[in-house]
Amino acid sequence: MIVFVHLLNDASGSPRVFKATIGAVSAKGQGRDRLYLGSSGDGILSNSGIPTTRYWYHRSRWRLVTLFTYLFSQLVLFCKLLADRTISSDAVIFVNTLLPFGAALYGRLTDRKVIYHVHEISITPAPLKMLLVGIARRTSQLNLYVSDAHMQAMPIAGVPARRVYNALDDGFLQVASSTPYVHSHDGCFNVLMIASLRDYKGILELLALADAVADHEDIRFHLVVNDDEAAIARYFAGKDLPANLAVYPRTSDPAAFYLQASLVLNLSRVDQWVETFGLTILEAMAFGIPVIVPPVGGPAELVVDGVHGFQVNAYDQALLTEKLLLLYQDRLLCERMSQACRQRAAEFSPEAFAENILAAIEQMRGAHR
Repeated sequence: MIVFVHLLNDASGSPRVFKATIGAVSAKGQGRDRLYLGSSGDGILSNSGIPTTRYWYHRSRWRLVTLFTYLFSQLVLFCKLLADRTISSDAVIFVNTLLPFGAALYGRLTDRKVIYHVHEISITPAPLKMLLVGIARRTSQLNLYVSDAHMQAMPIAGVPARRVYNALDDGFLQVASSTPYVHSHDGCFNVLMIASLRDYKGILELLALADAVADHEDIRFHLVVNDDEAAIARYFAGKDLPANLAVYPRTSDPAAFYLQASLVLNLSRVDQWVETFGLTILEAMAFGIPVIVPPVGGPAELVVDGVHGFQVNAYDQALLTEKLLLLYQDRLLCERMSQACRQRAAEFSPEAFAENILAAIEQMRGAHR
């Protein structure tokens, strides 16, 4: 029996990977697995395919309020798990991200095995990061990381670690593989970025880039954020949006945007947010779309500079503009990169992901028998 635990149900990368994890593990199980899920959000995990128990959590626009509600939510989670008498004594507690620490404490108190699937590096404030890492160090029997760079950047002393690359689901891959790459869509070179609405994700760098190429009327920018219209209005209040940029709220169908993209960007700031994997980058590559990514972290493992796209520090606006214009002007280069991207993305199959996740769980169980 596996008890899966997650906090925020949205459309970001970690719950999407988590859903694939649940699918891979539950397919080999006996129908007893279940999910404990925070009550805030209606996202990708709303239909996980296994019985789901919600526990109270509220995410506020004010960080301090969110911090207090988050800490209280973990007390609620701990109590709900403790009261659940249907959880078998040999159940594995599978904690997705470092955040649902209430489940890890439950596992330790009740002598059940705990696995963490770590997705993050940058956690603020610093005392919270120290708390979460400390709890993982004392409760986890195995930590899973999404890239080698991630595992090296955030080691947790004393806990065995294993790298398991993320994968894309079969339905997404079928759409992506059957879609030819198009350099120009209705006469426009469409530049897409999918990111959280945070400065450290490179939103301001995207605005500067759009301004830098504004004289090319056939270059259009599309920003899809993991938030709603109200949050978009608050974030961009007082900012001048370039005329060549369109902003969209969160979507449950990112494939619709990839279908119209000529280039995909990840402009995360290398000193503030190191991407652990870069799921949107892998999705873009599956569609055969060239990419521009940071030269550090997980994206640097996915993308070979000059082969699948380019590795560029988002702070280097001159180089960023140069590489964008090169791809805009050179259709043949984009088509060569497109072929290489598809070949690279094919290495991250759902079958390989499922095998690696199951092997990790068996490794942990075997080491603690």
